[in-house]
Amino acid sequence: MSQTMKVQVTLFCILVGTVLATVAVVTDHWAVLSPHLEHHNVTCEAAHFGLWRICTTRVAVDTLEDKSCGHTMLLREKNCSYFRHFNPGESSEIFEFTTQREYSISAAAIAIFSLGFAILGTLCALLSFGKKRDYLLRPASMFYTFAGLCIFVSVEVLRQSVKRMIDSEDTVWIHYYYSWSFACACVAFILLFLGGLALLLFSLPRMPQNPWESCMDAEHEH
Repeated sequence: MSQTMKVQVTLFCILVGTVLATVAVVTDHWAVLSPHLEHHNVTCEAAHFGLWRICTTRVAVDTLEDKSCGHTMLLREKNCSYFRHFNPGESSEIFEFTTQREYSISAAAIAIFSLGFAILGTLCALLSFGKKRDYLLRPASMFYTFAGLCIFVSVEVLRQSVKRMIDSEDTVWIHYYYSWSFACACVAFILLFLGGLALLLFSLPRMPQNPWESCMDAEHEH
């Protein structure tokens, strides 16, 4: 495979990672929460949330076939509201009492930084297609690597937030699982981070093949 083809395949993988990161940031299916169901429970209140808002739904226990409250979120009508620290006019008391405000703000801010780095990397990559501008692939690769690291940190911060929420004595949530937005963020981290490193490797000058040749004299293959 030629050097140009390697760069193109790597950029395609990075593009997929950027799209997945964007989907993860703007959707609210990072985690699904549900309470412990007892025999005397009449209803259960499940919730799913992302970086910006939380959605809750109340389900009658009698209608649950497998007695699992969280899995009904995808099929039921939901009441969604933005977190109070992002929109003071809306109410999300349950989330406010069961997790730290700083965790939510940090995860969202770091995710925005990730998208910003990805946009800068894309601009550098597009400019590199011009004549004798291959050197722009190197800063592009670094921006993509930083984007991957930022989305990883955002995932870890939100994961710690969920863990503290479940461990809190003030919450009714006992059971939880990570949903498809969380999976998109994890895949985006892998594609952006490894894609950025691969792009940096492929964009470096060819090693000299003769003793009298320097790295600056070696011709680029892309």
